[in-house]
Amino acid sequence: MTPDSMTPVCAVEAIPLEGGVAALVGGAAVAVFRTYDGSVFAIGNVDPFSGASVLSRGIVGNRGDAPVVSSPMYKQAFDLRTGQCLDDDSVRVPAYAVSVVDGVVHVGGVT
Repeated sequence: MTPDSMTPVCAVEAIPLEGGVAALVGGAAVAVFRTYDGSVFAIGNVDPFSGASVLSRGIVGNRGDAPVVSSPMYKQAFDLRTGQCLDDDSVRVPAYAVSVVDGVVHVGGVT
């Protein structure tokens, strides 16, 4: 995906380290995260267990080698690279393509 086919969301510095922000991308609620090492990821913002649009407010960390966010609702962890729930193999949220161009985070389609 090229930055031209992606939606600019915010300055990368607007996302706190080990934190997230919510954005509307192509009509979808997306959670965009920046990990402790400065990597940026985007997954669906809707917690599939509660139905609430809250994943952007979750706790960012690691489980093993996987960067994760733990839902603020029921604490399930989601791999930020894939959207896979690490606590229930049958559950996944969408993961989105992300690029940072000139300090601006761009989010594309589902990967």
